[in-house]
Amino acid sequence: MPVPPVKRRFPAPGRGATGGALRTWLLALALALPLPGLAGAREPAPGQVGDAIGAAMAAEFSLRAGKLNHAVRWYLQASDEVGGDAALVERAVQVALVDSDDELLGRALREWRELAPATLAMRSAQATWLLRTGRERRALRELEGLMRDPDPRAWGYAIGALHGGTRDQEASARILGRLVDSGAVPDELRAWLGLGGLAQRFGDEALTARIVDEVVERFPDEPRVALLRAAQARERGDAAEARQALQRIEDQALLSPELRLSIAAEYEQLGELGDAARIMALGPQDERTYAMRASLLVRAEDTPALEVLYWELEQRADAPNPAWRLLLGQLAEHMERPADALAWYRSVPGGQQRSIARLRAPKVLFDLGRQDEAFAELRALQTDASVDEELRRDSHLMEAELRREAGDADGELDAFARGLAQWPDEGALLYARALMWERRDEIDRAEADLRRLLVAEPENVHALNALGYTLADRTDRYEEALELIDRARLAEPDNAHIIDSYGWVLYRLGRHEEALVELRRAWSLLKDAEVAAHVGEVLWMLGRRDEAREFFERAHELDPENRSLLRSLELTGVEL
Repeated sequence: MPVPPVKRRFPAPGRGATGGALRTWLLALALALPLPGLAGAREPAPGQVGDAIGAAMAAEFSLRAGKLNHAVRWYLQASDEVGGDAALVERAVQVALVDSDDELLGRALREWRELAPATLAMRSAQATWLLRTGRERRALRELEGLMRDPDPRAWGYAIGALHGGTRDQEASARILGRLVDSGAVPDELRAWLGLGGLAQRFGDEALTARIVDEVVERFPDEPRVALLRAAQARERGDAAEARQALQRIEDQALLSPELRLSIAAEYEQLGELGDAARIMALGPQDERTYAMRASLLVRAEDTPALEVLYWELEQRADAPNPAWRLLLGQLAEHMERPADALAWYRSVPGGQQRSIARLRAPKVLFDLGRQDEAFAELRALQTDASVDEELRRDSHLMEAELRREAGDADGELDAFARGLAQWPDEGALLYARALMWERRDEIDRAEADLRRLLVAEPENVHALNALGYTLADRTDRYEEALELIDRARLAEPDNAHIIDSYGWVLYRLGRHEEALVELRRAWSLLKDAEVAAHVGEVLWMLGRRDEAREFFERAHELDPENRSLLRSLELTGVEL
């Protein structure tokens, strides 16, 4: 049965990046409360810890173990030991907001209110709790109060409460609609854009349209309103209207780099990569805009336009600018001109670009069939004491990758072994080797490397999430997986990848309805084949077969070879 790799959620080890895709223009302005990145032990009992320091330490250990509800209780007990401490209780509330124990969150909130005046953060947390426990009228009053508060930050706290409040998207949209109807939303464009983004996320097209109409009426000359209208049209599948909205503001792209980027990003979302590159070509050019244009044209497979861009950059390459020359090398490599690529890489004079070029040159040699030269250059880098330590480390990663590509399993393992002999606790090397073990179905060894990484970096969110997902997906140690994922959630509660892992472990635990809520939330934040496959599988197990097929089809459109999708299709017997 096809199985997914260790979750593709750790940054690709050893990769420098120039270029890259455009950042998507986000409508939602989510507010995340600061959370402690600490960790956990046992359930507290009255009199078990006789002082505040001991209770606070127990809370920290509980966080480390991923036992969030235990940590909340220890923080509250630490506060009790000193007769009430608002800071300790506030921390308890922050942790409880990530956990799913609404009763415990309510208790922590009550104690916080008794110890401190009402702050924006307290009021936002209160609104979240009210939403989660179904007290919609009281929640609406709290949200209206935040929206009407004269503090210019207050509306952001209201949006944050809506973002993290109800676990039912239909209920969330209903509350959002009532908030709009109340007239409490301030005459502030960012507030309206934030609400529009939430309405889109909740999947309520009618409410999104209402908000867009309101924004257009209030801010008729604002280019960001046209962007919102374009995004709305795109979401409902009307690409023609979206393009028209963008075309009307193209001449304003020169007003600011931010607006130019936003217009290009909307074209990118429409799949109009050529138009996105055309917008980025307007106005002054620098290494960032050139890199973005190159990335877009590569993805569009527009060879003629790439030739023009290559020629444009070549005219500027007389000056020894490292960024131009590196980008020319990358373009030449993509355009299958390996000899030119090698020459450009060799000519990069210095800086970070020089390091990237020295790593790419062996890859070009490898592609030219000069494998011995490629590996010799990498070994020379690895033993050159004058070379930057990061470059030497990354050369081990590059060698391992090329050895794998050459089918040399022993050579790949040896490259990692030599690198880890020099840097025993290096996270990128350990993570990359864990990926290798997973590909070879040696899950025990993959786990060992991820745990070794976590010894060196106990709060490495990517490793926590990867290990938690691996245990949930490839073993039956679901409770242990949940604790690891909870630690990652505590650090990054709005990370779509982590939300997906959380939903998946809930599914493995048999908590299908809860899992579906989290996985749908992950999908609303990240249109990813693996997430879609997870949603589809849970829907299938709940007997909602037609919906499940829709998500399997979406996953197939995004990545037909995705291993999670293939596994889900085999499990369910669905044929696409």
